[in-house]
Amino acid sequence: VQLQASGGGVVQAGGSLRLSCAASGHNPKITNLGWFRQAPGKEREFIAQISSSGRRTVYSDSKKGRFTISRDNANGTVYLEMNNLNSEDTAVYYCAGKWGSAWVAWGQGTQVTVSS
Repeated sequence: VQLQASGGGVVQAGGSLRLSCAASGHNPKITNLGWFRQAPGKEREFIAQISSSGRRTVYSDSKKGRFTISRDNANGTVYLEMNNLNSEDTAVYYCAGKWGSAWVAWGQGTQVTVSS
């Protein structure tokens, strides 16, 4: 499966942004989809994941409340809605596909920059 993230850009502090990740191809073993981010000089961190049906979600504790993951299986897209953004949210955001317990498919990333 190929993943293509989009929707990044420059947003003012306090603003909102919605990222999209289009999935193409088919691999029935890849079920959950998720979002990660990597800020300059920091390790990649998990944000959220969503089950194949969209009914189950898991969030990083620090992202609960401001970030919402969703998916539209009809058009093969997973979304990340981000609200009340601050400078610490500046990072490259990646979508990923999960096989079992491993994240095996990665998109190319989309840059989010929060200006103060």
